[in-house]
Amino acid sequence: MLIRLSQAQLNLLETCPRKFQQVYLDQLGTPIAPEQQDQMNWGSRFHLLMQQRELGLPALTAARTDRLLQTCVDAFIQAAPELFHQQAVFRQSEHRRTLEFQSYLLTVVYDLLILNPQQAQILDWKTYPRPQNPRWLAENWQTRLYPFVLAETSDYSPEDISITYWFVQAAQSVSETNPETPETTFQPQSLKFNYSKAQHEATRSKLVALLSQLTEWLERYQVGEPFPQVEVAANQCGFCAFDVRCQRHQPQMTDFEGLPTLAEIQEVAL
Repeated sequence: MLIRLSQAQLNLLETCPRKFQQVYLDQLGTPIAPEQQDQMNWGSRFHLLMQQRELGLPALTAARTDRLLQTCVDAFIQAAPELFHQQAVFRQSEHRRTLEFQSYLLTVVYDLLILNPQQAQILDWKTYPRPQNPRWLAENWQTRLYPFVLAETSDYSPEDISITYWFVQAAQSVSETNPETPETTFQPQSLKFNYSKAQHEATRSKLVALLSQLTEWLERYQVGEPFPQVEVAANQCGFCAFDVRCQRHQPQMTDFEGLPTLAEIQEVAL
């Protein structure tokens, strides 16, 4: 049976193989802060509302009563009206594609896929502020894997493909003086990455190397050898919930460390 891999799993595998083992093979849970859980729930409602809108369905009852959610959706539509009115040969929300590669199934889910004869647009909704450093997102496996899978499963050349992230919730999206009143200064932001043949081949090489290594680690894992740990110099252990299990506990950790990062949290499938 082929193993399915998402961009979140590739990110974690590259960051720390041992944590990949603990989360996905050993099925060990990690704590999530209440504030982070609330943000994830809000993001799920936003994604579902966008999907329903794309399908022409009535808005969720929760969306009609959640003023912040409705404000963010309205602001998004006003900021990018072309996304909601342009004609397309193919247009689908929550579009799923799977590519068999190196004996694995690479799986992607596009929040919105818009296809025209000479252009393929991948759009993704992010319910957190736009990163200050775009390089972080450019190197993320989502930015690399999503265009790669589309190029491999369609007739589009890499140069015809782009992926655009829309950040639809500001850092301070609710008034501190009146928590029930959304800020009126909310403004969605976007970040677009154009794809290329050079990037496509670089991603292919990276995938071949990473998945070949994963195959080797899985074979060793079957006979009792754990996946390798990340180097201490990488400074990842202080933010990991498994630092004690890995005998890398740092007493000076703050209450906010040890929680899963955004790369480690799977997107909710709708």
